[in-house]
Amino acid sequence: MPRATTPLSEVGVTDASLDVQTSGFAPDSSSVGGDSGVPSRSIGDTKVPYDILRYIPEESAQHYRLAPLSVVDGVLEVGMVDPDDIRGFDALNFIARSTGLPFKVYRISVEDFERIIDMYHGLGGDVERAVTDLATEQKERREEPSAAPLDLDDPSIKKSVDGEFVRNVHEDAPTIKLVSTILRYAIDGKASDIHIEPQVSGVRVRYRVDGELHTSVILPIATHRALVARIKVLASIRLDEQRKPQDGRFSASIEERQIDFRVSTFPSSQGEKVVIRILDRERGFIPLDQIGLTPRNLKILRRAIKRPHGLVLISGPTGSGKSTTLYSMLTEMDREHKNVLSLEDPIEYYVEGVTQSQVRPEIGYTFATGLRTTLRQDPDIIMVGEIRDADTAKLAIQAALTGHLVLSTIHTNDAIGTIPRFIDMGIEPYLIPPVLIASVAQRLVRTLADGNGKEVELSVSERKGIESQMASLPPEHRLEIPKVVWEAERTPTSPTGLRGRMAVFEIMEMSSEIESVILESPVESKLWAVARKQGMLTMQEDALVKAFSKLVPFSEVNTLSRLLIGGGSEEEKTGKDADEGEYSPEIQAKGSEHAEGSKDV
Repeated sequence: MPRATTPLSEVGVTDASLDVQTSGFAPDSSSVGGDSGVPSRSIGDTKVPYDILRYIPEESAQHYRLAPLSVVDGVLEVGMVDPDDIRGFDALNFIARSTGLPFKVYRISVEDFERIIDMYHGLGGDVERAVTDLATEQKERREEPSAAPLDLDDPSIKKSVDGEFVRNVHEDAPTIKLVSTILRYAIDGKASDIHIEPQVSGVRVRYRVDGELHTSVILPIATHRALVARIKVLASIRLDEQRKPQDGRFSASIEERQIDFRVSTFPSSQGEKVVIRILDRERGFIPLDQIGLTPRNLKILRRAIKRPHGLVLISGPTGSGKSTTLYSMLTEMDREHKNVLSLEDPIEYYVEGVTQSQVRPEIGYTFATGLRTTLRQDPDIIMVGEIRDADTAKLAIQAALTGHLVLSTIHTNDAIGTIPRFIDMGIEPYLIPPVLIASVAQRLVRTLADGNGKEVELSVSERKGIESQMASLPPEHRLEIPKVVWEAERTPTSPTGLRGRMAVFEIMEMSSEIESVILESPVESKLWAVARKQGMLTMQEDALVKAFSKLVPFSEVNTLSRLLIGGGSEEEKTGKDADEGEYSPEIQAKGSEHAEGSKDV
């Protein structure tokens, strides 16, 4: 049967182990009892988030008739039907030692307790029912992969008015139900990717939320074959090919929104792994001034996209949010009086007023061939999803030289690296300065939840390290180092203290000094020195700006520094293997405040 993961299960806590634990704390007649000091609490219509429910497994909650309510100031608040139950307090003491969280007890009614227990019946409950149906059907007959249409608005998995998932008595085929449930919960949980991984112990289903993978449910290994077959049918890829990777895509409508799913299969020793990327085409775009750009960087980018011709490059590894930044730039274009075309793989979001084209390498329609055709479409602005090879690079340079504004992405580790990369692709150095307007590098960092965070004083060594890093900047561009920074702190709505991600940037603007270096000796160290004299902040320093503004925890700066020094990529940090990262919707307001209130650096 499927099982939802919890922090307790990770440390091997079971009901049996709870029964034998003793505790240094137990209620006495002066502190608990009918009216002996334990405060009462009513939850009403309040929903307890699943991240809070994870602290106490459902089986333990039912056995001891207690349930988690929230985490406030690092304290786990627990509701008990009977606070006189010493065994319940022993269990809570064991949980406190296991999780590192102290607890506070409230008396709750039986009705509220049962309401919380019902909240446990989320993904695990729906999936468990589907798995049971599937097992029953497989015993009765050998199930063929179903080609039934995908319906994520199926009433049996549709949200009710109170936000809970309810189930209709009329069931569809079990495999169809299982896949639809997994997809629906991913969408409602704002996941960007779904990983379905066969393991020795079962089929692990993981969701990526805010860049982090979390195991949501583990299915019986017997469900793997039918699960993969159903997804393959939806994605129109070969059912009989299990020896090599395959790619496909499909779409579904949910609450009048069109959602696209990109599917990738990968053969492993335990069977085929499936990764599904979720793309919501109708999701709102983040305006350019709300993606976390400092005032200086925002001015550079706005100047760049107002130029009549030239090349703007955004660099970064897979999963660093490059496509999101490109779409933000497109939304500021004059799409009414300009002919704007794009070549994409895939089309992630639709932009009004832009003619978007999906490249298809399998039929010979690549970025290079598409760019040749695009130049005959009388374009003013061309967005090329990625410069992957020398042909595409040469055509992009040619387009920029002949009066077109070209926006594109490229895989390099920093903003300076785009120039050596172009030269490695066979571009003559003298062709780069006339066309390259700006080179942008970016990464994604996690943000503090709800503007909360605990103050941490900077050590002397940390201050000296920051001062040393900024020594190559002109004095007017150096950051003011505060005495304290902030780290993540648990909140009632975020047990980790973190929610969402935002981008940190490094932008090099073409200048006569950089042009001279490119023509004379295009060495990265010389380009770096000139860019620093112009006031270019590194991605680490941009992360510092956001850390000093209480947007990101200071630890994220250190994590980013290790990542960049090691030459790693965003997918190495997060395990991400989808094409692009996304900014979380929660950062829009944060980014806006940051752009308005930050020092002009």
